[in-house]
Amino acid sequence: MSLPDWMNTLKATVLPKPPGSGVRLKGLGIVLGVVIAAAAIFALTHTLKKIDYNEVFDVVRHTNAGLIALAAMLVATSYLSLTFYDLLALRTIGRPDVPYRIAALASFTSYPISHGVGAVSLVSPAIRYRIYSCNGLGVIDVANICFLTGLTFWLGNLTALGFGLLYAPDAISLIDYLPPQANRWLAAALLLGVVSFLTWSWLSPRNIGTRRWPVRLPSGPMVLLQIVIGIFDLGAAALAMYVLIPAGLNIGIFPITAVFIAATLLGFASHTPAGIGVFDATILLGLGGDDKEPLIAALLMFRVLYHFLPFVMALGLFGGVEGWRSLRARRPANLTSAS
Repeated sequence: MSLPDWMNTLKATVLPKPPGSGVRLKGLGIVLGVVIAAAAIFALTHTLKKIDYNEVFDVVRHTNAGLIALAAMLVATSYLSLTFYDLLALRTIGRPDVPYRIAALASFTSYPISHGVGAVSLVSPAIRYRIYSCNGLGVIDVANICFLTGLTFWLGNLTALGFGLLYAPDAISLIDYLPPQANRWLAAALLLGVVSFLTWSWLSPRNIGTRRWPVRLPSGPMVLLQIVIGIFDLGAAALAMYVLIPAGLNIGIFPITAVFIAATLLGFASHTPAGIGVFDATILLGLGGDDKEPLIAALLMFRVLYHFLPFVMALGLFGGVEGWRSLRARRPANLTSAS
């Protein structure tokens, strides 16, 4: 099947256009994403007007190499934990025969490329399909994997955000404009929702979806493992940001974690490539005081380590795999024509 054909098939099957209220809901999501992106870019543009860029690059140059190396290790740990998202999804849909190296390949190529391009709902399934189809998985299997990995992402994010706000309820007050007590109630609601879903999953096997797209939900123990892995992934990424922020800013790990998760979710909702503009504006608004240059320097270094380098590496890896498969496909044809 040629590239345009399988991408069109995947788009038509995995991302069907829902009728009625589904279309309105999708349209509302697009409008909300545009509003979030516009507001964040406006706030970021206003903030950057007052920035001394010489000071920003001076902070970058004087950042300890050991701290940058530590941040790079934490980023690698975060991406390593992401591979278990796919592995758990494969176990949930009943495909334990697919080896870990294939799950890791699908995870590491799909996440950086789809987030870097900014079309996660289309690019991520397409890349996963190219990887998994060679191992006997069909379009519905890939659709279920994408749903289940997204479930792990949201369970981990909401749980970590809930705990972060319980400990530091004023961490995102500059973002959501709610008083600390309201944020504490929000944290309790988030954690209650996660616990309710965990309990519901633990009682008996659950299935959702339609006859055309049946989805087997993970069992209770698997959901608990999803939450742990999701928190571990986010914790490693937030720690990478934390070690890059100069100690003189005196920002605690819990406020950084809460703001980092809020920035990640808003960036995801905006559909901008790598949450650009939205993620950065949220970090600066939530954590920045009068002296924003050191924080911008930390953001630049984090962007390079967490987004740019993995994006380039994933593109190279995916291109290499596609090239190798193309050569393998041509070799039998050449041997046949020669004979």
